Amino acid sequence: MSRSTAAGSTADGTARVASVDVLRGAVMIIMALDHVRDYVSGATFDPTDPEHTTVAYFFTRWITHFCAPTFCFFAGVAAFFASRRRTPHSLSVFLLTRGLWLVFAEFTIVRFAWSFDIGSPIRLLVIWSLGASMIVLAGLVRAPRWLIAAVSGILIAGHNLLDGIAAAPLTGRDGSLLHAPLSAWIWSVLHVPHYPVLYPLIPWVGVMAAGYAFGPVLEGEPAARDRRLVAIGLGVTLGFVALRAWNGYGDPMSWTSPHAALSFLNTTKYPPSLLFLMMTLGPAILSLPVLERVAATRIGQMIAVFGRVPFFYYILHIYLIHTAAVVLALAVTGTRETNVFDLWVVYALWVAVIAALYPVCRWFAGVKARGRAGWLSYL
Repeated sequence: MSRSTAAGSTADGTARVASVDVLRGAVMIIMALDHVRDYVSGATFDPTDPEHTTVAYFFTRWITHFCAPTFCFFAGVAAFFASRRRTPHSLSVFLLTRGLWLVFAEFTIVRFAWSFDIGSPIRLLVIWSLGASMIVLAGLVRAPRWLIAAVSGILIAGHNLLDGIAAAPLTGRDGSLLHAPLSAWIWSVLHVPHYPVLYPLIPWVGVMAAGYAFGPVLEGEPAARDRRLVAIGLGVTLGFVALRAWNGYGDPMSWTSPHAALSFLNTTKYPPSLLFLMMTLGPAILSLPVLERVAATRIGQMIAVFGRVPFFYYILHIYLIHTAAVVLALAVTGTRETNVFDLWVVYALWVAVIAALYPVCRWFAGVKARGRAGWLSYL
């Protein structure tokens, strides 16, 4: 057995890849920083707006851009490894049912966590996009892998050609989709974010499918595999730099000479542009050979705990952050107004949240590792 698969197996019997668990755990930890900032930061500006932000706020937000693409991509990788131990029919059923479960969770458990209001409006966020992408992948896995790779490449590289088709002119008189025609809803779900659809599907389906097609790269002899990962990761990263420098395609926002460094990195997340995905997935892939070695260390093993229970962690961290933000606001200001604190408070609360979640996630990771019940694979 190669050192990359020595970390055990999932509840549904698929091999774990140690470096992927560490990478996924790292992005889960970073994701919590973004959500703490959402709840408690008193900043009145967009942290990625080069004209108004500070360097500290910019990079506090920018580093969290790696989370959604990395997690979506490696969800596709996990589906590939599941295909090694499942029949095509069994894999399709698993992806379909898990995708439906995630969409249901977005509309219920996650929806309440964000607002603590059972009647809050439904928003189609990251869990929805992961679930819907799994549903699409459930059909795609029946196709040859070369075709899946081609489809994913077209969706990722070509979807910015659709940027000129806006959903806004199709919306209702109030400017939202709430009273808009069906055509506006469909286009917003597919490509143009418009409340309540914040994660359109076309690029995210492409990212998950790309992860599935990428899966075989992680197999084979470790030294050869690492060379492939370095070549691919470095190629995508340098491709981002070259394409962004050209300033001609790949993102609806051009970078400008004032605040050039921040502007260069300020790519579009909603929906994720080609350059946004290259900027995040290139370094993520490039990091895997290093994380392969980190995985054997104590700190690597601790980080990997979060990567082994991502959905469990995701649910808990939103409830904990929201509760902690309200308690902190009541203690300091006497009100439930949470967005009043400086950036140092954001970082302090983030560290406290991760420390509090670690023992719980470690316990549940052990339950999943020891368990054989099929329902554990949905958590």
